[in-house]
Amino acid sequence: MQSMKERLERYKIFRVLASIYRIKAIRLIIPIAVIALVYWEGQRELKQINLNRTFHELRKLPISAVVDIFLFSLFSIAVMSLYDYMIGRHFRLKVKFWSTFRYAWIANTFNNIIGFAGLTGAGLRTLLYKKSGVSPILMASAVVFLSPIIITGLSILSWGILVGLFPTGGLLQEHRWLIIAVWGMALYLPLFILMQRSRLFAKWFNKGEGRTPWTTVGISLTASFLEWACAGVTFWLIANSVLHDISFREIIGMYAVSAIAGILSMAPGGIGAFDLTVLLGLEQLGVPAERAMAVLVLFRVFYYIIPWLIGLILSAIEIGTPQSKPPSDKDGVLMDLPLTWWQKIWRWPDQFRFLSDLGVWALGKLVLISGVILLLSAATPGLLYRLRLTEELLSMPIMRISHLLSVMIGFMLIILSRGISLRIRRAQIWTMVLLLAGAIFTFTKAFDFEEAIFLLIVAIMLWISRARFYRVAAPIEIRNMLIWYGVSAVIAFAYYWIGSHVHYGWFRHLPTAERMQWMLGPKPYAITALIGLAGAWVLLTMLLVLRPNRKVAVSATPEELNKLRSFLEQHEGNLLTHLLFTGDKSLYWAQENQVVIPYARARDKLVVLGDPIGPIQFVPEAIAEFIKMADEYAMSAVFYQATPAYLPLYHEQGYRFFKLGEEALVHLDEFTTSGKKNTDLRTVRNRFEREGYTFEMVDAPFSSELMEELHSISEGWLNGRREKGFSLGWFDPTYIQQAPVAILRNAASQVMAFATMAPGYDGGRTMSIDLMRYQTDSPNGLMDYLFVQLIEWSKANGYTIFNIGNAPLSSVGDNSNALREEKLANLVFQYGGHWYGFKGLRRYKEKFHPEWEPRFLAYPVWVSLPVLTVDLVRLVSRRVSK
Repeated sequence: MQSMKERLERYKIFRVLASIYRIKAIRLIIPIAVIALVYWEGQRELKQINLNRTFHELRKLPISAVVDIFLFSLFSIAVMSLYDYMIGRHFRLKVKFWSTFRYAWIANTFNNIIGFAGLTGAGLRTLLYKKSGVSPILMASAVVFLSPIIITGLSILSWGILVGLFPTGGLLQEHRWLIIAVWGMALYLPLFILMQRSRLFAKWFNKGEGRTPWTTVGISLTASFLEWACAGVTFWLIANSVLHDISFREIIGMYAVSAIAGILSMAPGGIGAFDLTVLLGLEQLGVPAERAMAVLVLFRVFYYIIPWLIGLILSAIEIGTPQSKPPSDKDGVLMDLPLTWWQKIWRWPDQFRFLSDLGVWALGKLVLISGVILLLSAATPGLLYRLRLTEELLSMPIMRISHLLSVMIGFMLIILSRGISLRIRRAQIWTMVLLLAGAIFTFTKAFDFEEAIFLLIVAIMLWISRARFYRVAAPIEIRNMLIWYGVSAVIAFAYYWIGSHVHYGWFRHLPTAERMQWMLGPKPYAITALIGLAGAWVLLTMLLVLRPNRKVAVSATPEELNKLRSFLEQHEGNLLTHLLFTGDKSLYWAQENQVVIPYARARDKLVVLGDPIGPIQFVPEAIAEFIKMADEYAMSAVFYQATPAYLPLYHEQGYRFFKLGEEALVHLDEFTTSGKKNTDLRTVRNRFEREGYTFEMVDAPFSSELMEELHSISEGWLNGRREKGFSLGWFDPTYIQQAPVAILRNAASQVMAFATMAPGYDGGRTMSIDLMRYQTDSPNGLMDYLFVQLIEWSKANGYTIFNIGNAPLSSVGDNSNALREEKLANLVFQYGGHWYGFKGLRRYKEKFHPEWEPRFLAYPVWVSLPVLTVDLVRLVSRRVSK
């Protein structure tokens, strides 16, 4: 019997929706649209918010209340671990108690912040539990079992609203559309219970062990209800601390309605929809906008941000290895997991690389947050008693210099966070120094010991994780530089705006306020922002040293090419080896000069031309060595025009494959112009011989007169078009002199066409054609005649194979089970003749009866194929020097 997935895939609409959702940009449209709608609808409420008064309300909060909120919010997050204990019991997962708690905390806090309909938590659970020996297949079933449970607690609260247990204070009456949302959420509860007790659910998730027991259903509902109830109580505790004497039942009802609106928005953490609904609800209760905003800020900080920071710290410790390869089995081969449809929609296992790098990614975000904290600390007023104490112990110049340096260090940390995420060693060293300096200056600025402690914790974690920072450098493009310039400028303006609007009125309470005029108006903050921004831009410019060392992407020198010639005298090359003498590729000598790998840089990728050259026994380790070298510079290694014989070696490194086309190889012992099927070739040859055309093969060195004549023909053939490069040769005098040139002359001894040869460097067995150009007024059939002469010359000179070139996209995507990218390529091959004669080129070469050998693109699993295709097109089309 077919599965439900197979039945669904019969419907075109399902396939269309799944294909659309695979596009990552599409996934962001709904949340962005909802946030924009929320802002449009809530402009009146948002305009009423006074940022200065909001910060004033936050500063008035008693320390005891802050401690209570902090502790209970952590308890609320801890309650969410009940989900993991539940699935551990249901699926008999053998995971330790504290390991389960850590995994739950990381997954839940990341899911709260990032969201994606629970997929973030699902992916993290799969990776984390794998560390404890739980197979990804079993964990995939567990997270799918968990997914429908999570919102049942909110459904229970919805029933509480409908029966009047939790009144909403006129919110539903004022905004009638929310009633539909509440009813929809309430009806989810009976639907969930029916689903859990259904036979279909038992078959899918209980593996034939019967329907889900009522005890499991009850535990599921209890766990979800406790999560939402504790979150609601956290919200009430914050609201009661800020607003005082506010109804518990009304706050819980308003929170539940706002949470429903947030879930429907599909935005991470319900941001936008949840916040606006809270503002609307508190407005119905007569709460001023700035106090309502203070409640929201505290809730976001204590329920989302602080637990997530703890989750970042835990994930930085729990996850991450010095390697950047995706998870693999014990043999090093990428896991080929049976996936559910929602995992395929989320492009699983493409996300594995991010998940396996999550520890270092978390460190990068902690550094970014450290910079933001320094800027916020400098832009917002300190506590008055600390300012008075600082003034008594330190001089005013020290406080002012500390303030300025804190701002500069904040900007620098924000920029360096990118280097931390990329595992760059120098970035890690600089960041640790800046964190220590930032801790000192934020302490001497106003005794802000909380910020100082946080910065020291991050610095200690960087020191503990120092082995993960192994990269020498990373590629930095002009576009990325401009983006960082823009981001830092926006942050500088935000610092100035917050500081100039919030600080005024606080320092006048100090005994020596008249000596602190430098911090009482907007001008000092503008100056500090400009100085900090200038310092950050200087650092950003200095980060150019993080670009790949020139040795990574520099073209081969004449000395290296001579070394290559000597190497090829002892080892066989391949069909692309002659192109290495164009001089536009770099040569990587691996395994103590036993293997040479030619490559060029395309953005953040090192693209290898063909297969590595050298004894096959050294090639697997050479490939691994090259991949490691690329990774040290934060790049990905890609193998272009890979042959079938080497695919198993790339597969061992976890690579994927895309068929590029086929190479046309003529076996010379089978080639003949006799016979009925070769009549056209025989007719062409006889016609041109009657007309007095002659063929000759000229060996280098060539005379300057001949080179000028060939160059003239080449320029006329190009007709203003740009020469291609990398995988194609071009007319360069030095390169042309590397091999013989075939020439066709007419009866008047005028050169009408020429072709450059490309030896196979395999003991004289293979010859290839490279450049092939002709006069624009040449007669029809001239190139057929040249091909016949070249093939017969190669046969007469003892060669066994003649390569007449590649047919791009030939036989790509013909199979019904081919990848969707290959099927798209097949459409281009069939109907793309307007741009490039794919079918015509294949049909033309067929007349020489070649054997077609496939060529592939081997690329890492985490590399996007469409982006890689664009990079390859740019690489091949890159302007070459003449």
